[in-house]
Amino acid sequence: MIEFSQPTSPAGEPRRTKGSVRLAAMLAAAATSLVLSAQVSSAVTFNEVKTRGYITIAIANEIPASYTDSSGEVKGSEAEVARRVLEQMGIKSENIQWVVTTFSSLIPGLQANRFDMTAAGMAIRPERCQKVIYSEPDSSYGEGLLVAKGNPKNLHSYEDVAKEGTIAVMAGADQLQMMQKLGVAESRIVTIASNADAISAIATGRADAYAAAATTAADLAKKSDKVGLAQPFKDPVVEGKVQRSWGAFSFNKNSTDLRDKFNEALQKFEKTEDFKKILLEYGSTAEDISKIPEKTTEQLCSQ
Repeated sequence: MIEFSQPTSPAGEPRRTKGSVRLAAMLAAAATSLVLSAQVSSAVTFNEVKTRGYITIAIANEIPASYTDSSGEVKGSEAEVARRVLEQMGIKSENIQWVVTTFSSLIPGLQANRFDMTAAGMAIRPERCQKVIYSEPDSSYGEGLLVAKGNPKNLHSYEDVAKEGTIAVMAGADQLQMMQKLGVAESRIVTIASNADAISAIATGRADAYAAAATTAADLAKKSDKVGLAQPFKDPVVEGKVQRSWGAFSFNKNSTDLRDKFNEALQKFEKTEDFKKILLEYGSTAEDISKIPEKTTEQLCSQ
């Protein structure tokens, strides 16, 4: 599938990817995309989405949650679950307009009504619940650590990083807060825009390691012989709690109707074998999947 994208602007505006188009139509699609980018959508109800004929979903180009491959096709566990749930709601895959942006722009974008929802596996955190609303969790994941090949610094936990070395984290990601609470000095934290930058950060020596969700770290380790997973790895303990996250789809605070309709269909889909197959395909473990029902959004927002 060929997708046409509007590049991210210096001000951080998101790129919009359209549906499948043939190469001969790309110039015409470009003009249409520019018009769409200038529009600011408002928080909508489910019926309004169906009436206008499309829904906009933001992704952060983060593997394996949701990302665009070399052909421009949107893939990932969150993207695929979103497709399947929306299909059950009567919204076809071709009527999804994907918006590619940075992770740190997801919440501001929702607040500004630049898109209708996100499909990025964003962890449910109390401070985020003040700004957006979430579906019930559709993922659960622990932490991981990407290091240089051979792990020359002998790093096996976030606590090891707190003692020495430099650590890369993605802008807006939960790992930044974890590092701060573990006492890692700001001067030893390297912020990158996307997890795709993690390999080069380590390979060039800008950082000794990259802190990320376990599935993300594992996927990145497969992409270059210059990096590998820190093994064995000890899950971080922050403020007395072993760190595990529960991710979900997020919506504008005023989009409760759309969120509720999506949530209803999501919870039905999570009971199917197809849901489990999607998560396993993109790197979740059986243990990860079994832990999803252990927390509700209400519990996670009030912690």
